[in-house]
Amino acid sequence: MSGINYRQIVTTNEPEKSLTTGFKRGSGHNNRGRVTTRHKGGGHKRLHRDVDFTLDKYDIPFTIKTVEYDPNRSGFIGLVVYKDGEKRYVLLHNAAKVGDTYIISEKAPQTPGNRLPLGSLLVGTFVYNVELKHKGGAKIGRSGGDYAEVLAKDGGYVDLKMPSTEVRKVPANAWATIGEVSNNENRLVNIGKAGRNRWLGIRPTVRGTAMNPVDHPHGGGEGRQGRGRRRAISVYGKPTGKGQKSRRAKKYSNKFIVRRRKVGKK
Repeated sequence: MSGINYRQIVTTNEPEKSLTTGFKRGSGHNNRGRVTTRHKGGGHKRLHRDVDFTLDKYDIPFTIKTVEYDPNRSGFIGLVVYKDGEKRYVLLHNAAKVGDTYIISEKAPQTPGNRLPLGSLLVGTFVYNVELKHKGGAKIGRSGGDYAEVLAKDGGYVDLKMPSTEVRKVPANAWATIGEVSNNENRLVNIGKAGRNRWLGIRPTVRGTAMNPVDHPHGGGEGRQGRGRRRAISVYGKPTGKGQKSRRAKKYSNKFIVRRRKVGKK
């Protein structure tokens, strides 16, 4: 089992009270008690931090006051204070530290932590907190250590290489923050034991081949059996695992995909 020594990174254990609320965590069940998402439930109680992903205060500098752990995400967040006095939580980039000052502006310097429209950035720039449409809020590149890379600019669109290896067209007037998300060592953590997954709200995953035919398409048979079908499928009959394509053929965003992501093992 391994972890991250947060005491060397975070600067406070107490979140900003005005930016926190209680919330009901998803248990994977609907209002009738039926399981709608498998392998979810339990876990430690959490406090919700109101992290700003709209990032709509333009041309007003802000300064980082704290670096904090957020149990609801893998990257670190920071309490920032704008020059007009407003406080917000933002997702920090990998080199951010207390006292740093950044700005959201079309004329901002192209340095990590500043936020600009994608069309203003140089090819090869790493970005996170990327919008998919103008003023639509950050949607892409929000997990610890994630970033997208600016590959090309053409016809009002910017080609971005996503963390999934997919290359996608994004409008040039969509905004993004320069850098990569903090806590890039998160992917090196070894959970180590089943109980630690339960603390995180992740319930056990039972193999389909270990089930009965009534419970899973791979179930049944005397002893260990092959799945008896060409492709592996989930309990719902959808293709799953082993590099199989599961994207809908007529998905609305197909026209923006320049190159599909590489499925299976990276």
